[in-house]
Amino acid sequence: MTISIFIVILLAFYLAWNLGANDVANAMGTSVGSKAVTLRQALIIAGILEFTGAVLFGHEVSQTLATEVSNPILFADVPQVFAVGMFSVLLASALWLQIATSKGLPVSSSHAVVGAIAGFSIVAAGFGAVEWSSIGMITLGWVITPVISGCIAALFYSQIKRWILDQPEQLRQLNEWIPWLSALLLGVFGVIVLPKATQPLANYLIEQVGFKIPSHDIPLFIGTTAAVGLTVYNWRELGKGGEREEGGEGVETNSPFLNPVERTFARFQLLSACFVAFAHGSNDVGNAIAPLAAIAYINRTGKVPIYDLDIPVWILVIGGTGIVFGLAVWGKKVIATIGESIITLQPSSGFCAELATATTVILASRLGLPVSTSHALVGGVVGIGLIKDIKSVQFQTLRSIAAAWIVTLPVSAVLSAIIFSLVRLVLG
Repeated sequence: MTISIFIVILLAFYLAWNLGANDVANAMGTSVGSKAVTLRQALIIAGILEFTGAVLFGHEVSQTLATEVSNPILFADVPQVFAVGMFSVLLASALWLQIATSKGLPVSSSHAVVGAIAGFSIVAAGFGAVEWSSIGMITLGWVITPVISGCIAALFYSQIKRWILDQPEQLRQLNEWIPWLSALLLGVFGVIVLPKATQPLANYLIEQVGFKIPSHDIPLFIGTTAAVGLTVYNWRELGKGGEREEGGEGVETNSPFLNPVERTFARFQLLSACFVAFAHGSNDVGNAIAPLAAIAYINRTGKVPIYDLDIPVWILVIGGTGIVFGLAVWGKKVIATIGESIITLQPSSGFCAELATATTVILASRLGLPVSTSHALVGGVVGIGLIKDIKSVQFQTLRSIAAAWIVTLPVSAVLSAIIFSLVRLVLG
């Protein structure tokens, strides 16, 4: 391994670190804010799920960023210029994310990386080097992401509010809805993720054991079993809570929720937070490792990746590890902003916001679109606020977040352009 590649690996880890400190907080912010989990529990859970999502699904978004934002054909004769540009992307994006994290602002790493790629490409080869149609599609995704997530969250919460929370007998209503909530929660995750995650198991059973089973039956079996198990568990726990409430023996001493309905939703919210963490790892790790993957490809082949980019597993591991460490060390401030400074959340509302976010982001990951988890979760939280009470939404916080979103792309573009120019000048 050359010194230059080692330095690039450290920079990619630094970017992933900052991405974890800022963006990963989105996954657990609402759970911590609603007190469904403690901060320490959130850090452990998010770390495991983020890493898993990054390794299983991270390559698709990485390929989009490395090959479809700038026009790599223009750099075919000068691959080292493209490598220097990707080095600039790593440094510029990491610096901006660290600044935003220090202020507690949940900015978009997707904005930062796309802006940085555009910035160096313009300096290196002019405006024609940027694939403006691809940026247009990505930007459209950024705009509609909070809208879609907000609509889904509002739809979920309005139905829960109507059929459970506003009913005179909440426990009885929740008891009837638990199977449907379990199927909804695990269905969103299972339909999108399990088919791909269980494919290696299906291949092994067919090739090694000779057990011929259709690959789509394995995720169906796993999802159904999990939904039934979750339903039975919550029925049992809800029954205990109802008995304690009716018998006047108080509530669980280790639970912050006096209402057994909210205690049940806290369990659902914990699972939905896990799905958001997995979704974030699968989508946003591409922001950290795409430049590293492109540089490693150039170093290995001497060519610029044009149509396809193979992402080695070790690069995905570096991205996932950096995300986990960044979250553990610096994630607290952004968690507080998401979980406490927009609206006051209960587990029932936090569950809806996180489920909407996971649905939006995992679908985008399967399509290879680098959407913003920050946009999705903030949109989901605002959607909940509009259903609960529009006056409960802290619009001052939203204005600060929106301002950070808007300036991220141009700031990262300018930083990248300056760094690229300086590095090229030093290297001659």
